[in-house]
Amino acid sequence: MLLKRRGLVGLLAMPAVAHSETPGWRPERPLRLVSPFNPGGAVDVLNRLLAERMSAELGQPVVVEARPGANTILGAEAVAKAAPDGLTFMITTNSTHTSNPSMYRELPYDAVHSFAPITLLSMGTVLLIAPAGAVYGGAQGFAGWARGLGRPVTYGSWGVGSGGHLYGEVLRTVHGLPLEHVPYRGEQPAILDMLARRLDVTFCSPVGAKPQLEAAKAAWVGMTGPQRSAAMPDVPTFGEQGFAGLDMPIFVAAWAPAGTPPAAVTALRLALLHATEEPAIRANMIGQGQTPVVSTPEALAATVARDMPRWAELIRVSGAKVE
Repeated sequence: MLLKRRGLVGLLAMPAVAHSETPGWRPERPLRLVSPFNPGGAVDVLNRLLAERMSAELGQPVVVEARPGANTILGAEAVAKAAPDGLTFMITTNSTHTSNPSMYRELPYDAVHSFAPITLLSMGTVLLIAPAGAVYGGAQGFAGWARGLGRPVTYGSWGVGSGGHLYGEVLRTVHGLPLEHVPYRGEQPAILDMLARRLDVTFCSPVGAKPQLEAAKAAWVGMTGPQRSAAMPDVPTFGEQGFAGLDMPIFVAAWAPAGTPPAAVTALRLALLHATEEPAIRANMIGQGQTPVVSTPEALAATVARDMPRWAELIRVSGAKVE
């Protein structure tokens, strides 16, 4: 079954890169790091930190070019059509490769063949939170409360087809919870409606959830992903609480245009590895609820191959489509 839990223990435990590797390639001109997100957003901020550290290592400026829009499609298109010379690459979330192919009727890129994988950078997670004082504790208590409520339980997310939306579909279709999705333009409006009790519960990032939990304005129900977040280690995953199928992580990864020389891919990967080893950058990633993970290109390709059909099945079940 596509929703069957499959751990990432092997991936997370594998040695990411041998430090003795030598790329055999050095850029002769400035590099372009395409960021398919609004300036100031979590991944865009991370991209700028990584670019600064990579510039020092590669000996050329790494210029971040924000290309937001259409759920990362505009930025991905720019990279897919760029010259495969090692001077253009992007850092994006998994939706570019695992969700968009099923969400959109047509894409200006091929998720598998238009890009050369460089490396995974992090595994992320989201939380389901409820107003403080909720009568249930944890996922099992929430399930019992939802089934006895007598009406659909409203849950928020940051949009149709988002990770939050689709995780809710797992609870609805696999575990039989009477949930009704309410999409928002971003997680903060959903959090505010949840705090005002106009919304029963909402999915959100650790960055959005942590202030509310620390202020005792909200309570956690559970965390998605294969393991607990380094930012919030006291919150158990849904899997730990007996709810399978919510282990798919939201990951961040780096990609170059297809045909980029292997030596250039290796150089970019090593520069990213060394950047993520910087304490300030690691602290920034963990603070965002991301667990730093650097991999081989082959491991990134395998992660997409594994997760793409699982997200596709969730999208099919949910009926989420963007024309």
